Amino acid sequence: MSTRRDFMKWLGAAAASGVVGATLPGLSLAQASSSFPSKRPPVGKRKFVSDAVERQLASVKSSIGDPKLAWMFENCYPNTLDTTVELGTLDGKPDTFVITGDIDAMWLRDSSAQVVPYLSLAKSDPALQRLFRGLIRRQARCIRIDPYANAFMPDPHAQPLVWARHDSTQMKPGVGERKWEIDSLCYPIRLAHGYWQATQDKEPFDDDWREAMHRVLATFREQQRLHGRGPYHFQRTSETPTETQFLEGYGNPTRPNGMIHSMFRPSDDACVYPLFVPANLFAVVSLRQLAQMSRAIHQDLPFAQDCEALADEVEQAVRKHGRMRDTDGRDYWAYEIDGFGNQLFMDDANAPSLLSLPYLGCCDRNDPVYQRTRELVWSERNPYFFKGRAAEGIGGPHEGLRMIWPMSIILYAQTSNDPAQIRQCLAWLRNTDAGTGFMHESFDQDDPAHFTRSWFAWVNTLFGELIVDLQRKHPDLLRG
Repeated sequence: MSTRRDFMKWLGAAAASGVVGATLPGLSLAQASSSFPSKRPPVGKRKFVSDAVERQLASVKSSIGDPKLAWMFENCYPNTLDTTVELGTLDGKPDTFVITGDIDAMWLRDSSAQVVPYLSLAKSDPALQRLFRGLIRRQARCIRIDPYANAFMPDPHAQPLVWARHDSTQMKPGVGERKWEIDSLCYPIRLAHGYWQATQDKEPFDDDWREAMHRVLATFREQQRLHGRGPYHFQRTSETPTETQFLEGYGNPTRPNGMIHSMFRPSDDACVYPLFVPANLFAVVSLRQLAQMSRAIHQDLPFAQDCEALADEVEQAVRKHGRMRDTDGRDYWAYEIDGFGNQLFMDDANAPSLLSLPYLGCCDRNDPVYQRTRELVWSERNPYFFKGRAAEGIGGPHEGLRMIWPMSIILYAQTSNDPAQIRQCLAWLRNTDAGTGFMHESFDQDDPAHFTRSWFAWVNTLFGELIVDLQRKHPDLLRG
């Protein structure tokens, strides 16, 4: 996202001395309520209210034994709805614009990920259905404006985001930032497919949506670069090297191999090697979901077959070229490659990441290649794995060394089969909020009071999703 640093000070001497986050045994409900007053906006000032979400919130919260963890869940799970949703109409149909939090623009990735945890409740809640219909339409409109853009403004006449106004690229009206990231086109498909599966509602998948999906396929094909570099290029004048791209904005050299090129990662940081493995695996899943929808909803067999053909090409290429071998000859996934044989191993906290592959449906969590990869990314083999007095987890170049992203801890728990591992993740998340009751973008490995982005809705909702999942799968971990 932006390069702002929203570092905040420790909230009081008690928190600084470690009292905040300590175990709080024996509190009555009244004591817990007074100790942890809700940080949600007053009811009349909430952007969006869902009866189904409120019911689930109350039910799950009542099953959490630790008062502070219950309080954090209450603050975080509805944060997207409380603070980031704008409803309207566009061409006489529902329209939904979802900002990231402290940045007043809509990322295709973030806006999708922020609302996915509410999908299972949509069938029983007409208000949620209206929200999803509006967002699916808005995202399709954005893709039709520019499939290479990652962020959009609410009004097509608005200026781009302030740091993007002098970028050397082909800016279009309504675009906030134009960093080409494969996942920007995958996440809207994931959202659309999830909504359709949850509700069987076909209403938002009109001709405009179909046109957007054809552009998705064309863009993925274009960025295989089998017939030249394609039209996309991007450069930015910045003191931060990861804000711009190499070689006139087309990225470092590659030998095309069937994978899709990506100039930026989901962190909005530049790729070193443009063949970005996690996003290519995500694209395979998304293309197959799109094919399924095209068959079932539109009976468009040729387009479905084109989607599946590209998915097969990309999958074969990434499986052939995107893996590395350890000293015992066992496979694990690379992070980025260039097609010449050069491979980069690391992981970044932002999803798609190597850690997040099962969460995004790219593999089974018990897959041996994934398990070896997971073990390596959560270790010193990954240069962006940090371990300190406060916690351990993965960060990335975006906020620099020592800065752990709660998102990585959440996804580590989401992809774990080990109750002890999940319990440890809950403890780290519970004790690194700096007394705010919310997740943050990142925090210092030794000092959670040193954190970035006090209002980052994606990670708040993701934390809520984890707690809801645990209440269903491992309720004993929440009761304890």
